[in-house]
Amino acid sequence: MKFFSQALLLGLAAESTLASSWFSKAVYNKWHQTELERWLSDHDIPYPTPADRKDLENSVKDNWQSKVSTPYNDWSVDQLNAYLQQKGIQTKDAANANKDSLISSVKGAWYETEDKSEDAWTSIKDWIFDSWTDSQLKAFADKHGIPVPQPRKRDTYLTALRNNYETVAQKAGETTAYPGNWLYSTWAESDLKEWLDSHGIPAPQPTTRDKMIATIRRNARVASLKASDTQASASKSAAAASQTLSDKLLDSWSDSQIKEWADKNGINVPQGSKRNELLAIARKHRASLTGDNVVDSASSAFGAATSSAANQFAKATDSASLKASDLFNSGISTWSDSRLKAFLDARGVPVPQSGKKDDLIAAVRLNQHKAATGWSAWTFDTWTIENLKAYLASNGDKAAKKIGNQAGATREQLMSAAQDSYASASKSSGPAYASVTSYLAKQTDSAKDSVFDTWTESELKNYLDSYGFNVPQGSTKNQLIAYARNQRNWFQYGSTTPSGTLYAKLSNAASWVMSQLSIGASKANSEAQYQGQKAADAAKEGATYASNRAGEAAQKAGDKIKEEL
Repeated sequence: MKFFSQALLLGLAAESTLASSWFSKAVYNKWHQTELERWLSDHDIPYPTPADRKDLENSVKDNWQSKVSTPYNDWSVDQLNAYLQQKGIQTKDAANANKDSLISSVKGAWYETEDKSEDAWTSIKDWIFDSWTDSQLKAFADKHGIPVPQPRKRDTYLTALRNNYETVAQKAGETTAYPGNWLYSTWAESDLKEWLDSHGIPAPQPTTRDKMIATIRRNARVASLKASDTQASASKSAAAASQTLSDKLLDSWSDSQIKEWADKNGINVPQGSKRNELLAIARKHRASLTGDNVVDSASSAFGAATSSAANQFAKATDSASLKASDLFNSGISTWSDSRLKAFLDARGVPVPQSGKKDDLIAAVRLNQHKAATGWSAWTFDTWTIENLKAYLASNGDKAAKKIGNQAGATREQLMSAAQDSYASASKSSGPAYASVTSYLAKQTDSAKDSVFDTWTESELKNYLDSYGFNVPQGSTKNQLIAYARNQRNWFQYGSTTPSGTLYAKLSNAASWVMSQLSIGASKANSEAQYQGQKAADAAKEGATYASNRAGEAAQKAGDKIKEEL
């Protein structure tokens, strides 16, 4: 019997292991071969061509957990810290935190379990549209003739697109499990770039439409989870605020108002109950009551506050967007002609033939949100002295390497040498240029926000001079860094805030609603106190009036008696 039990347990364990393995495989074992290749390509995982389907499937399987279930394993320390801060988790000595400990902390606070992560990929249509804008949803529905019932709000568009997802793909002869570029055919390149910017994801360099779509596809799931988490957090905070609001309304009621409310709702209030007891009775019963009660009052006030907050936040967001455009327009107005042309060249935009500065500025404004499409001589703009020397040592010609080896070479001299070397290689379009682009593709330091921290004040001022920026007298080094960072971001991204925009908007919206609810609660309390005082004053006035009238009547009666006597 004991042997049988052990055998049964071993059998169950083996079956469980097999089932788990099958489930992991079941997510992608039905994918088309092109989908397997697309997934590997999106995640920069090399695979042989032509490749056997079994080999492709095994490659996906080997990388699935690290790329899908636990993508944070590949994150930098800064990304890990940023996530923990977003979740409200404080790390001890964040600057010196061990990466393994940060990964462990992120794992404990991750959006979903590994099982849920795999399950989500069995039905991509349920979340792939979550991060789309309303106009993008509408464009997709219009292009594919998807009927959307009235009223056409975001929820109805999402439902319609999800219900018709497979049908649209089948008509186009496309796959649906890990969709190709067809899903984003209605997006302009500016839409792709804006999505990456708003989710804090750097556009790939050099950028092409296909590369941007691949980056979006690779990050779409995490973006959906992040948005859902933020919205859930905002809803939770709003619910808590609603509770607080109802508490404040209750506190503002007089004892007689509470008793009247209790009578209306059939709540027995013991004779002689003190105020604290009345409040306790009201709070105990309010959750289960409907109709004329404090919950309705709180809900009404909460609805008004959130509606007002949404309208005001929308206005604030629009205002911020206009202000950002004004700042960009103001910033580029000082740029040199070469700087303006470089902005256009980096985006593959033809430079106006007139060559006039006004025409150059107009073209830059028009292409503010267009993604950069490749490398240029200006790529070296923000490189450190060490990075420039390393580049010259690896890719420079004899003259360039000589400058790179000079002990006292300035950053400007090194950058000029790197630009000349790049220009020479790009004209050849041969192995030398391929080597240069390969080297540039591996560099990431120039994209870090900390890039200017190691620069001297004179280097920062020279950099700002190249943009025509007039440095205010008495500027501190931190201010110079901020000015330089703004110019760099305008040149590279067309915005001073290229990352985290969507999360910031959602967080700000939640904060805005909370502040409005707090104000609403305060107003409700003040209004109740005002009405209470007004009623008390009226009662006093009534009592005084009655007393005076009684006195007058008594006086008249006395006078009349005297007259009769």
